[in-house]
Amino acid sequence: MLLEGLKVVEMATWVAGPGCAGIMADWGAEVIKVESPDGDATRAFYPDTAESPGNPIFSMENRGKKGVVLDIAKPEGRRALIALLRQADVFVTNVRPGSLRRMGLDYESLKDELPRLIYAAVTGYGLTGPEADVPAFDITAFWTRSGVARATIPPDQEPFPSRPGFGDHTTALATLSAVLAAVHERTATGRGRLVETSLIRAGAYAISWDLSLQLRYGQVVTAQPRDERPVPISGFFRTSDDRWVCIVPRTLDCFTNMMIAIDRPEILADERYDLPIEDLAIVREVRAMIDEAFAGMTLAEASQRLTEGDLAWAPMATLAELADSDMAQEAGCFEIVADGWGGSFRAPAAPARFPEGAPPVGRPAPKLGEHTREVLEAAGLRPDEIDALL
Repeated sequence: MLLEGLKVVEMATWVAGPGCAGIMADWGAEVIKVESPDGDATRAFYPDTAESPGNPIFSMENRGKKGVVLDIAKPEGRRALIALLRQADVFVTNVRPGSLRRMGLDYESLKDELPRLIYAAVTGYGLTGPEADVPAFDITAFWTRSGVARATIPPDQEPFPSRPGFGDHTTALATLSAVLAAVHERTATGRGRLVETSLIRAGAYAISWDLSLQLRYGQVVTAQPRDERPVPISGFFRTSDDRWVCIVPRTLDCFTNMMIAIDRPEILADERYDLPIEDLAIVREVRAMIDEAFAGMTLAEASQRLTEGDLAWAPMATLAELADSDMAQEAGCFEIVADGWGGSFRAPAAPARFPEGAPPVGRPAPKLGEHTREVLEAAGLRPDEIDALL
């Protein structure tokens, strides 16, 4: 069912690589997570102990995997990894390209020995070029270097970072898509291939609505100060109970429906407000009317009026509201995951579900090296070889 029978070896830390392999684990693949003796850095967030079981950060990316510790800087550690890769369909890594080459674990070094292996390399800035080995996080490469931040943050505001893992999870999905395409191809060719994704490329794709205009015309208007925006009914408006609603017009009728919602239908008979409104002074005048109207409504009142007007809108929710939302529960946003200590907790779900049946999700993330002996025995290593590694 789904990815059951697919064997994945992951040698990656933080989020983008582990996130890709984590979704495959959710969908039934057997995923072996290879860590150094120090472990994935995300283990250090909210330490997993009997007193505080179930590190939510590490579990998010690594639930359902088997955990193996190998020191691949040593010859016996590298040999053990190769033994695992001989049995694998997919290898996911975000180790920097130069380090992989030095250890003989880059794609060129392995492709002849392991011709069926699909090798997924996740990087900051790609596998080639002078910046291939530059260290990167999603906040630096996906958010800042790609232009996403500059296109998102209005120029009258101080820059701010993206939330942790935001661009990493986009890159994880891109990597997953590419891996599954390569798996499909291999059913016909019998051969694996190199799959490459990067934070910078995922960022460029994520902002590609704006980027396509930049590439085509040499310029693009991105985030503007609120007072300079050309569509008066689009954007965020504050209610009397200090909540924000976001409104996005879909058709020309939305302007009519908005004027009715704010009790200003007389606007519709004034030709100064005929669409499109090109005079920015009139845009500001209309926006001021909308601001004043919402300032006199509670969120509940605004919700009723906007919904009755069939407008595309949403309240700016908190994470606490999302977590308590019946809608989010119905949409499948959460999973129940074992904490590895006999209990369980709610966690975010992968971004797709399969209503007609899927492998169960909920196995805990592995303790550091928890399955080393079991996995290496299955890979054919002798007990004395495993003892030496341990």
